[in-house]
Amino acid sequence: MIGDVGCGKTSLTQALMGNEIQYKKTQAVEVVDNIIFDTPGEYLERTQMRGALMITSADAEIIGLVQAASENRDMFPPCYAGAFAKEVIGIVTKIDEADEKRIKIAEEWLRMAGAHKVFKTSSLRGDGIRELADYLE
Repeated sequence: MIGDVGCGKTSLTQALMGNEIQYKKTQAVEVVDNIIFDTPGEYLERTQMRGALMITSADAEIIGLVQAASENRDMFPPCYAGAFAKEVIGIVTKIDEADEKRIKIAEEWLRMAGAHKVFKTSSLRGDGIRELADYLE
């Protein structure tokens, strides 16, 4: 999972694992049950730390670019997915906090970044979690 600070990567991970949603700031790359790599948002936000994402991605099968629908900024440059020699999907989070227009904008940003498939989710309500989990299996 790659995304900016506060976009919902950790909550999404908790929802996918069937755990209770509890806020927790991710300080370093966390490997959850040898299934999900939860990365700190600072790794994306600070250019000098993006190398850590590249190194971590070597062990991943699928890269998930995570964009909060409630966020007004796009952290992924166009064609960012091309930097990874892996399948890249997009995950729009926090759809419960945004209107349909904001959700569409987030989806468009992820597609411009190179995500070939985009999932729309709400970790709090559970929207889209089963579909994403089934795809990842």
